[in-house]
Amino acid sequence: MIAPPPAVEVENLGKVYGSGATAFTALRDINLRVEPGEFIMLEGPSGSGKTTLLSILGCVLTPTRGEVKLFGESISGRPESQLPELRLGYIGFVFQGHNLVASLTARQNIMLVLQLRGWSVRAASQEAEMLLEQVGLPGKTESKPRDLSGGQRQRVAIARALAGGPPLILADEPTAALDAENGLKVTEILRQLARQHGRTVLVVTHDNRIFHLADRILHIEDGLMREAPQHAAQ
Repeated sequence: MIAPPPAVEVENLGKVYGSGATAFTALRDINLRVEPGEFIMLEGPSGSGKTTLLSILGCVLTPTRGEVKLFGESISGRPESQLPELRLGYIGFVFQGHNLVASLTARQNIMLVLQLRGWSVRAASQEAEMLLEQVGLPGKTESKPRDLSGGQRQRVAIARALAGGPPLILADEPTAALDAENGLKVTEILRQLARQHGRTVLVVTHDNRIFHLADRILHIEDGLMREAPQHAAQ
């Protein structure tokens, strides 16, 4: 039996902003391998390169050098016109501020992503209801973001990230605006996706209250990455 390719494979990745005297190196010689179903946390000080790395893996930014593969498919050097298709096919995003559309209900926020993927209105509505139930919000399908708590809005954002079944979930500071209890609940949902559904989850975080839930913790500082001591991820 042939083993599946890594979910994420990064070799000698570098990212430089600007040029000449004003050039800034955000990432330097990053090497990373993440297997399907892993739950990884990326931590480090502000400005260390965490969000830049997440944006490259999410097909939002292109690297200056190096190679990036998602599930065995190289995304390096792809023209910008192909990036939206790659994002729709592989990736679900969870943002720090949830980024829900204020005028839409929880169900409609999720349906929007599914319809972009070509789903019919009926199928998208049914899938949205199922996803909201999966994240513990079966009674909030018609609620708008203003009627939800911070923890509930972030759960809707997770449900939206799952829409269409992307195999890779990228979360940028998903607990930053939440109290300890809701931050833990949101992180446990993300871990469950990896454990029970085989999704690969990468979380950028400063929140040391949730480090114990990770399979691995990677530390980024000054554009360089190293693996944190194993005991930190227990």
